Amino acid sequence: MAELVLSARTFPEPISRLLRTEKVKVRESYGEVHLIPIEETPKPTNHCSFLGLFANSGVTVDGFLERMRADKELER
Repeated sequence: MAELVLSARTFPEPISRLLRTEKVKVRESYGEVHLIPIEETPKPTNHCSFLGLFANSGVTVDGFLERMRADKELER
């Protein structure tokens, strides 16, 4: 099975009219070619505005927890 991602603009007009996304995954499997539209969604962030002092500082929850784990390791 082979896969690649192409711009929907590279297809002929009748096919690109059917595609409502900018990118399309082309998958070949057992002699069949499948066109799968790729929805562009913004990636979720792990920002937490409830961190008090760290609110809106760009510190992620994962980064904060990693820093706390490192502090605990230093205390040992």
